[in-house]
Amino acid sequence: MTLTEKIRVARGKSPSDLLLTNARIVNVFTGEIEDGNIAVSDGMIVGTKPCPAVETIDLKGRYVSPGLIDAHVHIESSMADITGFARAVVPHGTTTVVADPHEIANVLGIKGIEYMLQTSKNQPMTIYLGLPSCVPATDLETSGARLSAEDLAPFMNLKNVAVLGEMMNFPGVIHGDPVVLSKMEMARKAGKRIDGHSPGLTGHDLNAYLVAGAASDHECTTEKEAWEKLSAGMFIMIREGTGARNLHDLLPVLNLRTASRIMWCTDDRHPRELVHEGSIDSMVREAVRCGVDPVTAIRTGTLSPADYFGFHHLGAIAPGRLANLVVFSDLQHFCAEMVYHQGKLVAKDGEMLPEIPKPAAIAVENSMNVDIFALDFKIPCKGKRARVIEIVPGQIVTRQVVKEISCKDGSVLADTDEDILKMAVVERHTGSGNIGKGLVSGFGLKTGALASSVAHDSHNIIVVGTQDSDMKSAVEQVIKMGGGLAVVDGDQIVETLPLPVAGLMSSKPVKTIQKQMDKLLNISHNIGCRLDDPFMILSFLALPVIPELKLTDKGLVDVTAFKLVSLFSFRH
Repeated sequence: MTLTEKIRVARGKSPSDLLLTNARIVNVFTGEIEDGNIAVSDGMIVGTKPCPAVETIDLKGRYVSPGLIDAHVHIESSMADITGFARAVVPHGTTTVVADPHEIANVLGIKGIEYMLQTSKNQPMTIYLGLPSCVPATDLETSGARLSAEDLAPFMNLKNVAVLGEMMNFPGVIHGDPVVLSKMEMARKAGKRIDGHSPGLTGHDLNAYLVAGAASDHECTTEKEAWEKLSAGMFIMIREGTGARNLHDLLPVLNLRTASRIMWCTDDRHPRELVHEGSIDSMVREAVRCGVDPVTAIRTGTLSPADYFGFHHLGAIAPGRLANLVVFSDLQHFCAEMVYHQGKLVAKDGEMLPEIPKPAAIAVENSMNVDIFALDFKIPCKGKRARVIEIVPGQIVTRQVVKEISCKDGSVLADTDEDILKMAVVERHTGSGNIGKGLVSGFGLKTGALASSVAHDSHNIIVVGTQDSDMKSAVEQVIKMGGGLAVVDGDQIVETLPLPVAGLMSSKPVKTIQKQMDKLLNISHNIGCRLDDPFMILSFLALPVIPELKLTDKGLVDVTAFKLVSLFSFRH
């Protein structure tokens, strides 16, 4: 339609394509619930008054909200490709995401970004990308690519690129690393926001981070931290993922005065949570259950992120905005019954409509470059006490502790009685043969091993186990699958989940992936694991930008000191 034609429809002089009548409209501008109609033409809302229409649907007093927006998500964490991911979240009312393809970019570089851009087309939702700012995240690990500002420049002005993705290398920012700052300067010149990532950053260092241009943060874990960052002018993305759940701790900062500066995000959600909990809708429900005003909870997932990113065509039910809409019956329990994307009904009663077409799948190259015969997980014993990565339940931060260890014949052993397991990170991109080795506490395994090619952010192969032989069998299976997850017990492959798309994703539906994932989790629990989702926790143990102690293919990383440290050499 031409603009002139849209104006005629808005004035009621020509019929709209669709008119939703008897609606209770959630007005995120005023905080009110308004009785009215929603007229849609050419995918756009053209009015909220009665008018002639080609098709009229009586909503019979049900509520209508803007489509939900996930302000920060890594689609790869769903273990599904974009087609599968969209069909998992759209029925729950999420119609827009800002996806940072940081994970696949660390594996495939520019080809990974191009893959995500290509596969985001013709989906039943609006998909924006954040350009990965930290590939690699640090020089303390080996990734599959290294992206400079010059590499990212051709993408920065694309309409569906919304932001420079999370700037995780905050030490590089505050110490003036010219490579890091060049990316931030490029984003500023393009008029794009710069997403932050600064767990625990405070005081003068926080000031420096803000001066450099970081605008948001999704890593707050305490109310105190969130208030300091809000007061300093940052936007806060409250995260409720699989491995990191911060909603309850941060809800006290959300009120009518701060709602415009706060957004919801899932960051990383595994298939099980997507299937059983949903997406941003689950955060809206939980916030309301905890006492947040329902319209404020909805605004936090609609208008607030739309304003932050400059999506002035999204985030509200108003003339000139895209008709991304969610119909539901209970304001106290947000549950999508009908979902519209650009004026087209795409999901109903929790399911995608079967007639919604799926774009053709796009193949990617095999991302495994490991010599299976060179795998060796022995750790020479050089002392009676060693650094151990201690898992913090419900968080992706870890603690650095020193514990007594067991050795035999000059090699470190796992100690299942003390819950000290062996752990390794195998470099899979360049064929370097690097294997970082360490110890971890918190899994509870009594036998066997778990391995995965999903290991943030460089996504080398990560494995934890009770015996070297089990660890080797698990890693070998991951390599043979071209990536994925594996559980081994007694050298026997017990269960697997192939992820052939960059070792991160599958082209199968999320529910199919979830069923396979449930088998993996059940078996993990059967061999002693006490974590709800050990693979999600495992995937973050190689991330050297989240405190305190992590393991990469280059060795143990003291994140606070931002340097490699010895397993045995430490101050008493």
